[in-house]
Amino acid sequence: MLKVNKNLELPPQLKWRFSHEPELLSWTIRARNYNTFVADLMFWFCFFVIMISSVLIYRSMDDDPVFGGLLTLLFFSCVSVSLVSITHQRMKFAYRFTPSGVECCEWKDFPEWALTFLKWLAGITAIFFVFMATIDPSFLLGALIGPGGIGLTYLSMAYSKSYREMHTQYHHLIHEWKDFTQLAIATNREMVDLKYSTTMEGDDFVTNWNINIFCKRKQKEKVAELIRPFLSPGVPFIKAKVNVPLSTD
Repeated sequence: MLKVNKNLELPPQLKWRFSHEPELLSWTIRARNYNTFVADLMFWFCFFVIMISSVLIYRSMDDDPVFGGLLTLLFFSCVSVSLVSITHQRMKFAYRFTPSGVECCEWKDFPEWALTFLKWLAGITAIFFVFMATIDPSFLLGALIGPGGIGLTYLSMAYSKSYREMHTQYHHLIHEWKDFTQLAIATNREMVDLKYSTTMEGDDFVTNWNINIFCKRKQKEKVAELIRPFLSPGVPFIKAKVNVPLSTD
């Protein structure tokens, strides 16, 4: 019926359950699946704290402005990269609609780019400090503190099993059309929200929850119109502000 993106590149851990059924619609997208307003407030608050801290560090080393400036730059760069990786992390989503219902595969791979950045930053700054040490031996201390600290951060991120597990997730959500009890077009995000009722495996009661379907720009109306005919008669179809959880977990 409608093809947005035919080539869905799923990780090996995730497979479509209804792959044998005809595809009505499919696409992939990277989205911040949490309350972005709160996350952005956290980012700007922490960013200003980092900036003020960097200025104070630099002013405390006014007897050696070059050395102080380099250490301040290292501090600002490392902490800022860590902050962005926390407040602006994105999940990868793959959606597939079939006559049976909606399938959503979502995953978050470990951010290898952060390790690459830290590795290059440690190497470049180490070379620079060693070069400067030929002019002023005091820069050898900077070579131990700056690049050494970055190197330890890299090692803790690269070889910590718990840290990698925290930043790696794989989920497969499957919902039949009959389970949905409300369809909403979000007015505050590029997203369609579907409420559903279902009995979870092992439970003897009905659970009411919702699934956020993140869309590409200006596509949410088309997605909602495609979904609507498959829902049970009488299911409400509204436009409203949709709340997204505060965290990605």
